[in-house]
Amino acid sequence: MTLTHAQDAVPRIVITPGEPAGIGPDVVLMAAQKAWNADLLCVADRDLLTQRAGELGLNIELLPYTTGDAPQAHQPGQLRYIHVPATSTINAGKLNVENAVYVLATLSLATELCRCGDAQALVTGPIQKSVINDAGIPFTGHTEFLAQAFNCPHVVMMLAAGDLRVALATTHLPLAAVPAAITEAHLEKTLRILRHDLQQQFGLPNPRITVLGLNPHAGEGGHLGREEIEVIAPVIDRLSLEGFVLYGPVPADTAFHAEGRSNTDAYLAMYHDQGLPVLKFAGFGEAVNITLGLPMVRTSVDHGTALSLAGTGGAKSSSFEAALSAALSATKRETHQ
Repeated sequence: MTLTHAQDAVPRIVITPGEPAGIGPDVVLMAAQKAWNADLLCVADRDLLTQRAGELGLNIELLPYTTGDAPQAHQPGQLRYIHVPATSTINAGKLNVENAVYVLATLSLATELCRCGDAQALVTGPIQKSVINDAGIPFTGHTEFLAQAFNCPHVVMMLAAGDLRVALATTHLPLAAVPAAITEAHLEKTLRILRHDLQQQFGLPNPRITVLGLNPHAGEGGHLGREEIEVIAPVIDRLSLEGFVLYGPVPADTAFHAEGRSNTDAYLAMYHDQGLPVLKFAGFGEAVNITLGLPMVRTSVDHGTALSLAGTGGAKSSSFEAALSAALSATKRETHQ
């Protein structure tokens, strides 16, 4: 991806707070109290931001965005916004299925701002998938939504906590559906995207990727499953001939020890709950969710809506701030390429 703004320009990062009854608005407002070398543009209901700031005891100056405004570095205590009216009443901690349409409207508008080049990155707050589905709208997550919005048939979900990065070969699938989803073609495309975006967004010229096996003990030579022999290893061998630095398939239960981590820039787990428990144990509250394979930078928090904390001041903005920092670093790096 090549950005059109000058190398020394301030990037614009568009923000969606996510579920309005959750802590998304809280962490956005808390992060807005700090200075950022990016123009932060929040797509949300203006009254929600005002109300939540009052509940948290935060002073915030809301600045309406006008199309064509030049990006400016964010100043503490201010927040540029685009008003999208909520569909129904918003109360902190209380889900309202009628606001599912509002949540998707903010995400759609933010996506369009990135598509047309008005923003260089998207940072998303946590959403409540169950509410959206309860509203009769099929929705599996941000990753799948953005893949469809940008007509990208294959994207990759990766979480990062410091130098620990874990990407997923499959995302939000029932465990019983995972083996059939891991084909040679799918795995090869995933590894190509992972390597490319580690180079582009993280500045790793030749990233070292450790590929986990699907089965216990990576199949134990075929005695505990043959996916490693018949699917995973052939892809690793083929891409290694092209210069990819790949290790595996390795057993997941021994992949994350200190020596293994020292030789790995990113892990590829075969399914959601294989790799993410390790990452979230290592860096929960500080980790960042990153969508790879899009024609834009997208990062997100590593946590959910935490309804019980919304509006109380008990939420922490560390993961959201890490997501902002990751988006800013990625846009700066891509600008200089």
